Amino acid sequence: MAAEHTPEKRSALDRFLSGLSESIFQTKLGVADVQLIGYVSDLMLRFVRIDAVHKMRRNDGRPATEVFQLLCEAERRIGIAKREVHRHIGDVTLFWAGMFPESVRGDGKDSPDQLLNYFEHGKRSYKIASTIQADETRPPCELLNRLSDQFELCAYGLREIRREIDDAEPGQQLLLS
Repeated sequence: MAAEHTPEKRSALDRFLSGLSESIFQTKLGVADVQLIGYVSDLMLRFVRIDAVHKMRRNDGRPATEVFQLLCEAERRIGIAKREVHRHIGDVTLFWAGMFPESVRGDGKDSPDQLLNYFEHGKRSYKIASTIQADETRPPCELLNRLSDQFELCAYGLREIRREIDDAEPGQQLLLS
């Protein structure tokens, strides 16, 4: 998570996303949960790279690119592997529902995701992941449970972050150097 990075090792993008997340969640939304804010900030940083979004693989080795495929993969797994797939489903649905809500209506009429409720599946997946214990290198169960309970608020916070980035004046473009 973002809080694990030392200030010297954090990239400019990491510092920018952390600062923007803290500003939006704390001042605009009144959320003081530092762990939750750090997780959301880290989620954005991880998903800057599209390969992180598509890190889960199907049985044939191809990336699971749709939530429906991820749900099928979660059912095939047990223990920590099941927790990680459900956590990833929560992360993917939160990211897309928050940053790009216009795109979560499915990828088209032939997409298995077209009928999925991203909010419902994201909340459910975080809840399932929160019931599977893991070591201290992974997000704690309590945090995943809060992500489930606060899914809509976190998605709204991500929309506000996107709005802040989109609404930057041309002369005020945010520098990440």
